Amino acid sequence: MDPWTVTYEGFIPEEESLREALCTLGNGYFATRGAGAQTEADDIHYPGTYLAGGYNRLKTEIAGRVIENEDLVNLPNWLVLRFRIDEGDWFKIEDVEILNYRQALDLKSGLLTREIRFSDQAGQVTRVKERRFVHMAETHLAGLETTFTAEDWSGRVEIQSALDGRVINAGVDRYKKLNNRHLEPMGTEEIDRDAIFLKAQTRQSELRIAEAARTWIFKDGEPLQFERRLIQERDYIAHCFTVDVSEGREVRVEKIFALYTSRDHACAECGLEAVKAVVQAENFNGLLQSHALSWSHLWRRSEMDFKIKPEYEDDHTLMVLHLNIFHLLQSTSMHTMDLDVGVPSRGWHGEAYRGHIFWDELFIFPFLNFRVPEITRSLLMYRYRRLDEARKAAMAEGYRGAMYPWQSGSNGREESQKVHLNPKSGRWIPDNSRLQRHVNAAIAYNIRQYYETTADMEFLSFYGAEMMLEIARFWSSKATYNQNLDRYEILNVMGPDEYHDAYPNAEAPGLNNSAYTNIMAVWVLTQALKVLDLLSEDRSTELRETIDLRQEETDRWENISRKMRVPLHEDGIISQFEGYDDLNEFDWQGYRKKYDDIQRLDRILEAEDDTPNRYKASKQADVLMLFYLFSSEELRTLFEQLGYSFEYDTIPKNIHYYLQRTSHGSTLSRVVHSWVLARSDRTKSWHLFKEALKSDYTDIQGGTTPEGIHLGAMAGSVNILQEGYTGIESRGDVLWFNPCLPEELENLHLEIRYRGHTLEIDIDEKELTVSACRCAQKPIKIGFDQEVYKLEERQSKTFKLK
Repeated sequence: MDPWTVTYEGFIPEEESLREALCTLGNGYFATRGAGAQTEADDIHYPGTYLAGGYNRLKTEIAGRVIENEDLVNLPNWLVLRFRIDEGDWFKIEDVEILNYRQALDLKSGLLTREIRFSDQAGQVTRVKERRFVHMAETHLAGLETTFTAEDWSGRVEIQSALDGRVINAGVDRYKKLNNRHLEPMGTEEIDRDAIFLKAQTRQSELRIAEAARTWIFKDGEPLQFERRLIQERDYIAHCFTVDVSEGREVRVEKIFALYTSRDHACAECGLEAVKAVVQAENFNGLLQSHALSWSHLWRRSEMDFKIKPEYEDDHTLMVLHLNIFHLLQSTSMHTMDLDVGVPSRGWHGEAYRGHIFWDELFIFPFLNFRVPEITRSLLMYRYRRLDEARKAAMAEGYRGAMYPWQSGSNGREESQKVHLNPKSGRWIPDNSRLQRHVNAAIAYNIRQYYETTADMEFLSFYGAEMMLEIARFWSSKATYNQNLDRYEILNVMGPDEYHDAYPNAEAPGLNNSAYTNIMAVWVLTQALKVLDLLSEDRSTELRETIDLRQEETDRWENISRKMRVPLHEDGIISQFEGYDDLNEFDWQGYRKKYDDIQRLDRILEAEDDTPNRYKASKQADVLMLFYLFSSEELRTLFEQLGYSFEYDTIPKNIHYYLQRTSHGSTLSRVVHSWVLARSDRTKSWHLFKEALKSDYTDIQGGTTPEGIHLGAMAGSVNILQEGYTGIESRGDVLWFNPCLPEELENLHLEIRYRGHTLEIDIDEKELTVSACRCAQKPIKIGFDQEVYKLEERQSKTFKLK
C-alpha cells in the first residue's frame, strides 16, 4: 500500500459520508468536504464548505425553553458541476450502473481524485475523472477539474456550473430539530461570460460571504468558445452550456473558485476581492503546481517516519499516520497565523460540536510546538483575546480571575448546550459539561509548554503571563478552606471523565475534589508564581499593578499549592473524585454481552433510566491524565509539596485500576492509555496506539467521524510517536530524551524544531542519535540519562540505549 495515498475502490453508499469527511480538503482558512460535485445533501451525501471561525447564532424552542446555539455555518456550495447526456436525467451516481469507481486522496500534494466509469440507461459507457484542491498557498482559492470521456458513443453533454446558496446546516442528525438556516441571500451576478458571483450574509453575526467561480471548457486540450445560458436566482446562480462529445475524445471542465469574507485583511470589500481573485487566477494546472509546492514545504517541516518489524507489519499504519498529520495541517495551517481562530475539536470538517473549541488543544499543541510553534502562538492569542470574556464569566459566578468556557466559539462566551439529545432514548436531557473547569488548567499548561519549547519571552511577558495569573487567581478563589482537614478543596466541578456530573440521587450537579482538577490547580498556582519570577522586574511590576495582584493574594496561592486536598482510596489509589470509591462496580462483561459496543455507556444507561453516576465507570482517562501530562518526577514533586506520599508503584497501580473501569467513550481515551502504558506494557501500548491512530479512519465510534474528524485524537496519536516513544520533554532549558520504542518498531525518524534549532532524531533498539542542522541561534542543551550536553549547529550526538 502506498503510505501517501488513501484509496477507496467501489462506491459504497453507507460509507460515503465517512469518506466525505476523511477526504475533506482545507487550508486553515476554509475547508470543503469530499462530496462529489454532482451530489446534493441527502441520506447518503453531505457536501459542505466551512470557514475557519465562521459562526452564527440561532434560537430554538426545546423542551419548553428557548435555547440559543452558535454553529459553524455551512457556506454556499461552490462544487456544483451537474451534467446530463443527450437531454437525459441529470447524473446521479445511484441511478447508473457503475462499472468502475475509484477515489484517491494524495496526501503529499493535497489532491483528491475521483474516477467513475458507468453505463447509463441507454447503455452508453462514459468515464468521468474529477480532481480538486483547496489551495494551501493562495488562501482564498480552490480548484475543480472534471474530465468527460465518451467511450462508445457520440452526442451532447449539458453541463451546469453553479454556486448554491440554498444550503442549511443539516450535517448532524441530532441537531436537525434545531433552527438551521443561517444564511440570508444578498444576491447573485454574472461577472462575465466565464464567471459568476454569489453573496450571502449570516443572519445574526452578519458575516458577509462572497463567492466567485470561473468555468473554462477544453476539448482535446483546446479552449472552447460558445454561448452560455444563465440561471439566476437570489441565492443560486449557474452557467449552463452544451458540448458536443465525440467517441473516445476528452472534454475537460475547469472550475476555479474564490472565497472572501467581510472580516478578511487587506480587503476593500469582500465581493470585489472575490471577483478580482477569480478573474486573475491561473489555470487549474498552474494553481495545482504552486499548491503542491506549498504542501511539500509543510511535509518537510512535519517529517516523521518509522519502520515496523516484518513480523508485525500491516498495510495501513504509516498511511494513517500521514492522514492524521494531513488533517492537522489542514485545520491549523500557516494561514491560521493570520486569523483570530481557535482549533476546533472536530476540525473544520463538519458540523459536529458546532465547530467549537474545547480542551483538545492540550493534545494538538505538542505536535505544533515542535513543528510550527508560530501556529501555537496564534492559537494561544485566540485565548488571550477572549481573556476579558473569561474574567466576566468568573465574576458572574462569584469568582475572581478568568474562567474560560468549556466550549468556545466566536467571542469566548460559554457555548456549551444546556440540554442535549440522547439519540438512543430520543430524550433531551440536561447538559452539565460546562462544569469542566479544567479547561482553565489546560490553557495554562499549553502556555507553559509553548514557552518551554520556544523560549518566547515576548509572548510570555505580554500575553501568556497575564492569562496564567488570571487563571491562577480563579483557582485561588474557587478553592475553599476546610478547617477540619486543614486542606483546601474545589467543589462543584466535573472532571475529564464526563460520565460523572453529579452524585447519585443528588438534586444539583457537580462533584467535589476531582483529583485531576485539584492537582492541575496546584500546578497552575505553582507555575504562576514561577512565571512572576521569570519576568523582568519592571514587567512583573507592571503586570501586578495592571491586574491589582497583591502580596497577600500570592501568599494565598503559595498556601493553597501546599494544602490542596487529593482524595485517595485506602489502598493508595488516587480517587477520581471524593466519594468515587463508594460507587458500585459496573457489570462490564454483562453489558458488553448485551450491547457489544458500550463506548457511549452514558447514553445506554440513560435510555435504561439509569445513570453512570452510580458506578465506577469512566468515559475516558481522568486520573490517568496526570500521568499523561507529567513525568513521574514532576508528580512526585507535586505530591510531596502537598504532603502526600508518592510510592514507586503509584503509577502502575493506578493505571491497572482505571484501565479496567474505562469504556473509551472518547477517541482521546486510547491516546492517553497508550501513552501511560508506553514503559510498563509496550505491546499493549502499541495496540492502543494503533487503535487511537485509526479511530477516525475506521470510524471506531460507529458514525461520529462523518460529522467531523476528531482532531485531538488524530494529533494525540501522532504525538505518541513524537514525544511518547521518544521520551522527549522540554523542561528547564533542556530538551530531554528517554526513548522506549515498542517491540513492534524497528526504528523511528523525525525532525523537530526546538528554540530555533532544527533537529533530526533517529532511534532504533540500540541507539539514539540527535543531529542539529545549520542554525544561527545559540547552542541548546539536550539531556539523556540524567546527563546534560551542549549541542551546537551541525553537531550530532549518539547515545547507547540500555
